[in-house]
Amino acid sequence: MRLIDAATRELLLANGRDRDGDHHPVVKLFNPMGPATWLICAMEADGDTLFGLCDLGFGEPELGYVSLAEIEEVSAGLAIGLERDTSFRPTHAISVYARAAREAGRIVDLSSSRSV
Repeated sequence: MRLIDAATRELLLANGRDRDGDHHPVVKLFNPMGPATWLICAMEADGDTLFGLCDLGFGEPELGYVSLAEIEEVSAGLAIGLERDTSFRPTHAISVYARAAREAGRIVDLSSSRSV
């Protein structure tokens, strides 16, 4: 299964063209066997560079850029692989998730204040 389908890719690319926007996350990726989670809200025109909130499980989630190819490579090397949370429904802009994550030391579900 591809982590980012064609429809999601188009939304991410549209957000990437609007660099000044404080976008809602479009997709949540996570490691079902570990703490890593990504809330991705934009993609650069190169089709590889993603922007979002990245939490590798070290207590310091941060906004930044990540390579889709590298995420897919990591996924291929895992026993189960990274997954896309198809039930994730963003309720806030990425800056709000980032602020809450910095305070909690991990990405949290703002609709219920749980870890996501």
